[in-house]
Amino acid sequence: MNLIVTCARHLESETEDELRGFLEEFGDSDPKVIITSMSGILTADTKLDPVKVVGKIKEMLLDEPWSVRYCLRIIPLQKIVETKIEEIQKVVEELSDRISKDEKYRISIEKRNSDLSSQEIIKKIASKIENQVSLEFPDKVVLIEILGNKTGISILKKSDILSTEKTKRSISE
Repeated sequence: MNLIVTCARHLESETEDELRGFLEEFGDSDPKVIITSMSGILTADTKLDPVKVVGKIKEMLLDEPWSVRYCLRIIPLQKIVETKIEEIQKVVEELSDRISKDEKYRISIEKRNSDLSSQEIIKKIASKIENQVSLEFPDKVVLIEILGNKTGISILKKSDILSTEKTKRSISE
């Protein structure tokens, strides 16, 4: 899994078709798209770079806002680990070189089907990153996406995460 896609409840199969169509159009002839047991959540595994996929879908959205109908948020993941604080901390430490010395960061955690403490995760991760924290205007986001026993981790610019609704709104302003 290297993409998490959210959609409106009960529109998972339409979202799956839409996402599969995008990935095939971009050059992945056999993407694995899975409708999870969590309402409104799909995961995808593509051989394409997930950050570039999000960028291409954002371009499509800006050109033709009606071309993206079902995908609400598309989140690229760089690493997947078992949902254990030690595992998450280890991977964030490995990826932390993606935050250059002068960049500020924030940690964002989204938990689904998990009772791990967000505060505990943040404390463990923050102790390993020396950069300055900025909750309002971070250069990078350390993204922790917990889906039950699997956790996706990415260190991204805010613009690497696609919210179709926010993007569509920005077009109309």
